[in-house]
Amino acid sequence: MAPTLLVLAAGMGSRYGGLKQTDPVGPSGETMLDYAVFDAVRAGFARVVFVVGRESEGAFRSSVASKYAGRIASGLVVQAVEDLPDGRVPPPGRIKPWGTGHAVWCARAAVTGPFAVANADDFYGASSYARLSGFLGRARGPSYAIVGFSLANTLSESGTVSRGVCRVEGDRLASIVEERAIARSDVGPGRRFSGTEIVSMNLWGFTPAVFEGLGAGLRAFLEERGRDAEAEFYLPVAVSDLVAAGRATVEVIASKDRWFGITYRGDRARAVAAIDDLVRRGSYPRRLFG
Repeated sequence: MAPTLLVLAAGMGSRYGGLKQTDPVGPSGETMLDYAVFDAVRAGFARVVFVVGRESEGAFRSSVASKYAGRIASGLVVQAVEDLPDGRVPPPGRIKPWGTGHAVWCARAAVTGPFAVANADDFYGASSYARLSGFLGRARGPSYAIVGFSLANTLSESGTVSRGVCRVEGDRLASIVEERAIARSDVGPGRRFSGTEIVSMNLWGFTPAVFEGLGAGLRAFLEERGRDAEAEFYLPVAVSDLVAAGRATVEVIASKDRWFGITYRGDRARAVAAIDDLVRRGSYPRRLFG
């Protein structure tokens, strides 16, 4: 079965100042999301499913999902704060959804075969999708994969970032620790990080078995932190917990592709320049679709 690409696009981009998933960065008006879909199609993915927030559902249907018609099958899932296991209800005052782990779990009815998870505002590179597609062609049961990137290559010039720092044993993930507020000044000899650490940028390969594991993790999270209006159920932490409990194995695919993303508005100019360089070198056409 050809894999599905599940794109996490529910964030409105509070630090960025707008709906960054629809902001053009390519020479013909392409978005970061367009490059993700283009790379997924040529890597053999047959379908893309977008996880969006309720407030951006209309914009995605009209300006994003429609452009891929005839190129790849697509679907849309709304990450709703009230979509919780066992009929649970969110606490009073809870408005924001429950994080990336919850976003993936919300797609449980829309994805029935092997699938990749990617952020809508990250550029992972063509070979990252190709290698993940190859893994998904042989994945069975609770056997998953993560595409990891070097920490030094994932920082922003415009502010701090959060990263899931991976501990790797052989080619397997042992654990992930979510580190917050990482600045460029924290990286280097004798500093908080060396820069060579492998980090999660939320590019994963899963089978549908992960939904059961995420559901169990979400229940435990809600018991412990469900009344915290700001608490989030992070996907890297959830998968790390499954590994620690012996409920999953995760192969680490170290990517040599150039990663870049848009967290802050100042990151956009660097993304535009990086894509322009890739286009000039022939890695992508000047117009992706059309």
